[in-house]
Parts: sequence; structure tokens; C-alpha cells
Amino acid sequence: MPLPRIRLAPNGPEFSRIVYGTWRILDDPVPTPQELNRRINLCVELGMTTIDTAEIYGIYEVEEALGKAIALSPCLRDKLEIVTKAGIYIPCKFHPERHTAHYNTSGERMVKSLEKSLRFLQTDRVELQLVHRPDWIARADDTAAGLNQLLRQGKIRHAGVSNYNVHQFDLLNSRMEQPLVTNQLEFHLLHMDPIFDGSFNQCEKLGIAPMAWSPLAQGRIFDSKNEAAQRLAKAVALIAPRYGNATLEQLAYAWILAHPANPLPILGTNKPDRIKTAAAAADIRLEREDWYALWEAAQGRQIP
Repeated sequence: MPLPRIRLAPNGPEFSRIVYGTWRILDDPVPTPQELNRRINLCVELGMTTIDTAEIYGIYEVEEALGKAIALSPCLRDKLEIVTKAGIYIPCKFHPERHTAHYNTSGERMVKSLEKSLRFLQTDRVELQLVHRPDWIARADDTAAGLNQLLRQGKIRHAGVSNYNVHQFDLLNSRMEQPLVTNQLEFHLLHMDPIFDGSFNQCEKLGIAPMAWSPLAQGRIFDSKNEAAQRLAKAVALIAPRYGNATLEQLAYAWILAHPANPLPILGTNKPDRIKTAAAAADIRLEREDWYALWEAAQGRQIP
């Protein structure tokens, strides 16, 4: 059964409930375009049609690799929703003139980066462009001008942000001709800030679904030396039988999916079996007490 789908915002795109992330797709062993193509086709077969990438991923090499892989299947692009991000610039072999890592979300930079992304991805549009991180010396009017231009030109169908706090989101949104449709945030059992800092409340208020990066805490929830991970393992041993002996990995995704803001977890695996495992997590409906049992294990304390 394919993954369920969700509309990101009242005026937003329809995405798969779980998103395939490409941050680490070029990790060793580096896949061939054919191998990467097979992996993306597997995602599509599972209903995981939304692909998350960024200009900076792979030190500016992931988008091009992704474009080459998608191009191997002529009809594949139209089955996907592509999300990309821009705004982070670091010294690298492509830009030896850079000496300091910095943010740049000026309108001009947003346009230039997106046009490069389109060339690398071998497409004429992306379904969603995100401002990757807040740029503390960019005016919201300037950032919005670039995004609004791209929206008018049809090069991006929707715009959003990543790692913005509620005030930064409100400010940029107030300058947009078309409302922002998401805020991509770090959210997982070992990082619950969006629950406490108002970010998810804002998403609920506006009727937009956030995206959740690093849903497995970059693997820390499996670290036997991590005290929170130890507590989670014990909690899962008690909970799992009620969910068909679901794994910690699956219950971690289910915990995110259960939040009323409707976060979309972004996978970070290169292994086909783990992509299938993650997709199966969408069918898990955590009971309220089990959700809080995982919260308590992760936090190491009872609720206030």
C-alpha cells in the first residue's frame, strides 16, 4: 500500500507523508547514477515521491548527481516533488575565492542559486524552494523579492523556510506575495525544541505542515553509550509488541508523525531495506500513553 499523502498548506503542494532526503547520498561508497536511479524508483514504488535536497549537499555536488540519476528514467521527474534549499556558502573547490563560511539570502542570491539548481537537477521547476537558514544581515524584503520573482516566473511552485524561529517566519511571510508553505526544522526524540519554542504551534495556527530533518538524531538514538538512547531502547521493548514488534526506528518515525502539526520526517538512509522499513512506519498509530512513554524515556523525566 503506497504512503499516504498530505497537503503542506491550504495553498501548498501535496507531498508524500514521508520524504526521501539526499543529504548523504554521495557518502562512500558513492553510488553510480544507475544505482541512485534504482533507489529513487524504489521510493516512488513505495509512494515516497517527495525528494528533499539542497544546493550545499555533498559540498555542492548532490543536486547534479540527483539530476543525472532522475534523467535516466524519462518519466521519473514528473512523478516526483522536488524540494531544494539555498543560502549557505562555504569555501570549496568550486569557489576558492571564498574564505569564510557564510549565509546569503539576498534576493539576487536566491535567484542565482535556484537557477543553478534547475540546471543541475535537469528540470524547469521545483515544487518547493526553502531558504536554508536565516541570514542575519539580509532584509526580509530582499529575500522575499527573490522568492517572489521565482514564484512569478514559475521556476518554483512554492516557497518555504528552514530553521527559522517564529519571529523570522512571520517577518518573511509578511513580505511574500504567496504565503510560505512550510518550515523545515530539526525534530526528533532527542531534539524536541519545536514543541516548546512555538514553532509547531505556529504551523498549526497557519495550517501548514512542518518538515522534520534528522528524525533519527543522526543515529544517536541507536547509540548504546547514549543515556537517552538506553532509556528509549527499554521503552521500545515494552511498547513494540503492541505495534507488531515495530523497531525503534519505526517508532521514532511514528512518534514524529503523531504530532498534531503533521510533521513530515525526512529520511537520511542510503539502504533500500531501511527505506522500506521507514515507509511501513506510516501505518503505525501510536496510542497517547505510548507517545508520552517515548517522550519520558527521551527526556529522562516525567511530564511537569
